[in-house]
Amino acid sequence: MKLNIRKLDHVNVRTSRLDEMVAWYGEILDMHPGPRPDFPFPGAWLYCGEDAAIHLIGVDVEPGSDPNDLKLEHFALSATGMAALVERAKSAGERFDVRKVPDFPIAQVNLWDPDGNHIHIDFTAEEAEAAGI
Repeated sequence: MKLNIRKLDHVNVRTSRLDEMVAWYGEILDMHPGPRPDFPFPGAWLYCGEDAAIHLIGVDVEPGSDPNDLKLEHFALSATGMAALVERAKSAGERFDVRKVPDFPIAQVNLWDPDGNHIHIDFTAEEAEAAGI
């Protein structure tokens, strides 16, 4: 049987600002905490519909302060509702940019969460055009 990876399952992000991160993902990306195993460490699972797409892990030390910490350049999510996300980011005063992917029918909204993690949300080029973006 051939391997067929269909979508991103989840991303694990370590943060020393757990409450701020939960609030940001809720306010900007409309991703809210849901069921999470009773791990012996602080954290939150943030959901896209029924899927726990982002697992936040609360840590005491700022991520990346130790050279052995793993660093995340970006993660990507696919979505619809590009105009609503752009308006939400503008209203919140968030830094973001919009890019069309060369030679692919994809447009991206690039954002950075409170810990500086780069996230791009992928939309169809048709949706971007319809939104005038």
